[in-house]
Amino acid sequence: MGAPVRLQPPTALQQYVIVTANYWAFTLTDGALRILVVFHFHELGYSMLEIAFLFLFYEFFGILTNLYGGWLGARFGLRLTLWSGTLMQVAALLMLIPVADSWPKWWSVATVMVAQAMSGIAKDLNKMSAKSAIKTVVPETPEDHSRGESQLFQWVAILTGSKNALKGVGFFLGGLLLTTIGFNAAVGAMAAGLFLAFLVTLVLPADIGRMKQKPGFTALFSKSRGINVLSLARFFLFGARDVWFVVALPVFLQAALGWRFWEVGGFMGLWVIGYGIVQGAAPALRRSWGQSAPPGPLAVQFWSALLSAIPALIAIALWREVAQPGIAVVVGLAAFGVVFAMNSSIHSYMILAYTEDEDVSLNVGFYYMANAAGRLLGTVLSGALFLVGGLPACLCSSALLVVLAFGVSTRLPTPPRQLSPAA
Repeated sequence: MGAPVRLQPPTALQQYVIVTANYWAFTLTDGALRILVVFHFHELGYSMLEIAFLFLFYEFFGILTNLYGGWLGARFGLRLTLWSGTLMQVAALLMLIPVADSWPKWWSVATVMVAQAMSGIAKDLNKMSAKSAIKTVVPETPEDHSRGESQLFQWVAILTGSKNALKGVGFFLGGLLLTTIGFNAAVGAMAAGLFLAFLVTLVLPADIGRMKQKPGFTALFSKSRGINVLSLARFFLFGARDVWFVVALPVFLQAALGWRFWEVGGFMGLWVIGYGIVQGAAPALRRSWGQSAPPGPLAVQFWSALLSAIPALIAIALWREVAQPGIAVVVGLAAFGVVFAMNSSIHSYMILAYTEDEDVSLNVGFYYMANAAGRLLGTVLSGALFLVGGLPACLCSSALLVVLAFGVSTRLPTPPRQLSPAA
């Protein structure tokens, strides 16, 4: 008998491709599930505000998951957290298969909220694992730190941008599946597809992202100044997006402008796709403007300052009626999406620039905990402010939150691996 064949572990590039492919598959189901739940319960007679509250557990559990998931990734490796997130999403989808119109309202709501809680945990485990894994697989270039950081920025931008573009595609996929095969069959088909994507990740090495020394529980909160400041800025930045995106925008488009539901979903899907494309193209856009060095604190501050003006201008246009409301909202939020995408892409790079390979999952988990907390704040404010002052009130709140993100970002230090500050 011959010697047993030993399979070679995947290269850094192959690991990147595997992690990215799994993240793509997960993102498609995440976007599709959101629109499936919205459409299905809208057909059952639920109001838009009632539907929005179905997603509160999704956001709340994301906060806890990012915090503790990063610690688990550091102790046991990112492969375990990636597997856990993917399989938990499969379980959440399977849980929704038996949901029926004949169920009592309270039972349907309870089932969906539990499934959304599981999906929120799964999504943030998967995202934290994928984005942390990039830091560990980007090839080191000791002779040229700037080149290595530029490569890191590019890989992060591709992963983040493609994820958001695919989430927008997921909105369309959810509507298509609901129309063609119905809610129950749709969630079952997505569960099967995602399980196939999980099988691909079985070849990942077990020690990816694992710290050599097991971190104690207190390591969850022991962060550098750069990580703390950037996390707080992220909190305000994503609160500024979701304060109008989650509840206020779809209700406004439907109730005030008379858009049909598929038009609302289509616009939101296109917005997320465009946002993802700009995110992925951020490094190329910066190079086209003559900025070849990786971004630094000045870039964060510039894009935050620019972003703060856009929601304020949209709110003024709506109040003063200087343009048709539909035009003001569509054009204004398209501009918001472009500038927000640049902000988000640079933020996603900066968190990795502030951290070392060994504690990457701890720091990324902490950072995305702040991201999830900002989304939860935005979700709650979106419903409350819309009842008080409509979409303009939500947009003014968005502008204020971006101003706070800018103010916090003025305290960012230069990442240690960068040779000089970059604007």
